[in-house]
Parts: sequence; structure tokens; C-alpha cells
Amino acid sequence: MGWETRRMEFFCYHRDRPGSLGLRQALLEEHWSYMDRFDRQLIARGPTFGEGGGLSGSVHIVDLPDPAAVRAFAFDEPCYQAGAYRDVLVRRWRNALGRTMWDFPGGRTGDDRYLVLGLGSGAAADLGVPDGWKDDLVAYGPLLSDDGAAWLGTAALVRAPGRDAARAVLTADRYADVEVHGWEFGGRR
Repeated sequence: MGWETRRMEFFCYHRDRPGSLGLRQALLEEHWSYMDRFDRQLIARGPTFGEGGGLSGSVHIVDLPDPAAVRAFAFDEPCYQAGAYRDVLVRRWRNALGRTMWDFPGGRTGDDRYLVLGLGSGAAADLGVPDGWKDDLVAYGPLLSDDGAAWLGTAALVRAPGRDAARAVLTADRYADVEVHGWEFGGRR
């Protein structure tokens, strides 16, 4: 089962290390300047928030030539280099919507937005855009192995009235775990 794509798109999720908010804030301009270098390759980006509203991480979906390039992108990032993140999830991704977050018809602000991250278990699920969700999806696609041959889960950035509603974008019983984090548009645009 090859998951052929025209480009090599990748999902990166930097999870914050507890107590790193001050460090993240101090490095904000350095982080943005670093991301500005990848402006044309970014499909989506932005901070995530835990249930209490505190910063929990940072999402970047990026179009780069290969797995080595995305690893350099993820691990050369200034907050990672300074120790602000406890871990980084990097997976090949396929843009099922074929657009960037800046093309989202719902705009940059308003309504609650979420990162829904389903970690795969078993046969591939939710490969296409789910019925009834297209207008609420900012980004959506399967998480894949580096070579694109294996399905590892699904990542979605979605507009929804709450965490439970956002979680419903994925078929719950098809995943080993589903995480839902508050999310907002990031960057300078």
C-alpha cells in the first residue's frame, strides 16, 4: 500500500517541557524569525493549549524535500535547541484538503480551534476528508511512515464548539489514542 503524494509533507509537533513557558516567551522572536525562513513551505502552524488553557506545544506542517530536511527543520528550531520541548513527533503527512491554513474559509480568528491527533492502531482509518467536516477543517491528513508506506495515524486542525466535538472528526475506535489540544493560528501572517 503506497501512499504516493506529489510532495513530501510532514507533521511536526513539539511538546512543551513543563515549566518552559518563560523560555518559550523569551525565544518567541527567534522562533518566528526561524519559521520565516520556511514561510513558503508551511502548510499550517500554531501553538497548542492544554485543557487548563496553558501553552502545551507547537504544531508545524511543512512541505520539505525529504525526512532528513524535516528532521533538521524540527531539531534546529530555537526553542528545541534551548530545551523548551520535552519531545518532538515528526511524521510524514498527506494534505487531504490540498490547501494551507491561510486558505481556510473560516479565517484566522473566531470559534474554537483544535489539534486532534489520532495515533494509529491496526488498519488505516480516516484517509479521506470526513463527511460534513470540510468547512470546519483547517488541515487534515494521515500520518505516515517516512517512506509513505505505512499508516501511523491522523492529524487534524479543526474548528469545533468544544473538545468532544473536535474529537468526533476521527473514528475513535480505530486509534490506540486520540489527543485533543486547543490550537490557534500561529505566525506573523
